[in-house]
Amino acid sequence: MLVSEFNYQLPAELIAQEPLADRAASRLLSMRRSTQGLLRDGTFRDLPAMLRGDDLLVLNNTRVFPARLFGRRGGGRSQPVSSQNPAARDFLKGQIEVLLTRQVSQVPNEWECLVRPGRKIGIGERLFFGENNELEAEVVARGSFGERCIRFAPIDNFFGVVERLGHIPLPPYISRSDVASDRERYQTVYAQARGSVAAPTAGLHFTPETLKAIRLRGIEMAEITLHVGLGTFQPVRVDRVEDHRLHSEPYEISPEAAAAVNRALDAGRRLVAVGTTTVRTLEYAATQHRDGKVQAGRGEADLFIYPGYRFRIVSALLTNFHLPQSSLLMLVCAFGGVEPVMRAYRHAVEQKYRFYSYGDCMFVE
Repeated sequence: MLVSEFNYQLPAELIAQEPLADRAASRLLSMRRSTQGLLRDGTFRDLPAMLRGDDLLVLNNTRVFPARLFGRRGGGRSQPVSSQNPAARDFLKGQIEVLLTRQVSQVPNEWECLVRPGRKIGIGERLFFGENNELEAEVVARGSFGERCIRFAPIDNFFGVVERLGHIPLPPYISRSDVASDRERYQTVYAQARGSVAAPTAGLHFTPETLKAIRLRGIEMAEITLHVGLGTFQPVRVDRVEDHRLHSEPYEISPEAAAAVNRALDAGRRLVAVGTTTVRTLEYAATQHRDGKVQAGRGEADLFIYPGYRFRIVSALLTNFHLPQSSLLMLVCAFGGVEPVMRAYRHAVEQKYRFYSYGDCMFVE
């Protein structure tokens, strides 16, 4: 299967650059798999009425933290300044941008990250962040696609300093700098567990009022955690879908959530996943046990779902519109069918839906 089969044309003006003032005002395109991809245009406020009374709605409660840090190089590996190379010191002490993607260990405090500009930053380089060098790190390893592993010097209240110095890591297709309001808006209203560098965007549409309306209908809800990292947003760099491999991302399923999922499965009830991260977490957990049930616990999920995958857990999906040729679009196509989903995307473009993180959503059942 070719990655190019998951391409579509999207006018740049349909990429949402700002969130709506009212989260629940987003448009919702619904698609029924049982009727060959029948489409219906609506709004997100229709969702509570679209759910069945015995559904189990599963949400990812991960919390985005300000993982983008701006700092400077220490210049310890600089070349001698000379008449032939007068800019060496300025270049090697210039500004750098670090995106923390995954904490490898707490002691020592090591992180996988992306660094920009990264080509010249080698192992042993020291990086400094904050006007008074509140954070100091050393590059200790290099990854296969330009990632780095950095080790921070010990400091009290590390995350408190990151919260103060860091920036919300808005996706690169949002062509503006982050602002103070993004700290609240690029976050679900039910976010709890800190650890993501990108929001589980299908959940951004929920408001306390929407959740209350769902509860009033007697619909059960459960929360799991998957911290969004490179596994979710890394580009697909191969030609054949089957050759792509995902980075692993940490997840946790509580005993209460596992019990709720397994009760629903045993009763033949529909399980509705909010977002592709929720799908991958539940489906990965089901592959880890012979009986196909979901067990409580922590782990690292690296399940790549693409057309041909047999879903064990999820039977309906709320999701945003994803980038062309992305692993997220492939997952949605695996769930809804390649042709029906790609036809739905063409419809969304024609009807001028808003795309990507701050955009509109789609319900596939």
